[in-house]
Amino acid sequence: MSNPSKMVLGVSLASSLLLAGCRQDMHNQPKFYPQRGTTFFKDGRSVRPQVENTVARGQLDPTSYFATGMVNGQEGNALPYPVTLDVLARGQERYNVYCTPCHSRVGNGVGMIVQRGYAKAGNFHTARLQAAPLGHFFNVISNGYGAMPDYSSQITPEDRWAIVAYIKALQLSQNAQSSDIAAGQHVQPLTDIAEQEGFPASFAAEWTLPPTAVEGTPSGGNYVLQPNEIGKAQAKIGKPGSQGPTGSQTSTGYPLEPYHPDNPNGVTNSHQ
Repeated sequence: MSNPSKMVLGVSLASSLLLAGCRQDMHNQPKFYPQRGTTFFKDGRSVRPQVENTVARGQLDPTSYFATGMVNGQEGNALPYPVTLDVLARGQERYNVYCTPCHSRVGNGVGMIVQRGYAKAGNFHTARLQAAPLGHFFNVISNGYGAMPDYSSQITPEDRWAIVAYIKALQLSQNAQSSDIAAGQHVQPLTDIAEQEGFPASFAAEWTLPPTAVEGTPSGGNYVLQPNEIGKAQAKIGKPGSQGPTGSQTSTGYPLEPYHPDNPNGVTNSHQ
């Protein structure tokens, strides 16, 4: 056999061995084709449903009204989805978690943190905030305002709008008129409700801002609490002469802890 023939035969044998060693396992492996059925999953679908609230890349519009509360650079005055009793209940629950420490449960700006010296919180029942558009409240929750930090990382946009809806309901509840009462509904004075719950009638009286609260800058601008100022206002709590006309109590009637120079910020009772 000539050398060229031997060379061709050798290449043929090598090719045969190589092809014999190649298997199609990875090519023919079990796999699902889109939109085809399967018996592997109970629902018979090979494609799995998306995780709830999944948003694909490019689907979320960060400039939308839902995400910003703004329309053409201005605060809008509408809710991006229908308001139901479930939405109001969710807004109340989120409001009580995140907003009451400063704004209080009735929204008058005299929450527990304010009573202990933090910057004065907004009173939702002022004429300015009663007339404010809905987008204003969403914008403030998202981006902060004055001494109030932003809550964009703690509260989802949907829950922020639910809080906005509850704030408007809270404003209505605190400023309701007889004409707002539905036919057949019975309304009780807050003093009666307080006594039924075991509190004195004065518990339902208007809250006033305690003297320890910070009310703003000399120029009337928004007060922004600086890091080196945290604790200074709180240190006045319990000092003689700082309690106001109630002596050993705050203006809401809560007792104050004695002042200790070695622990000026030591408030042990939360009174919540």
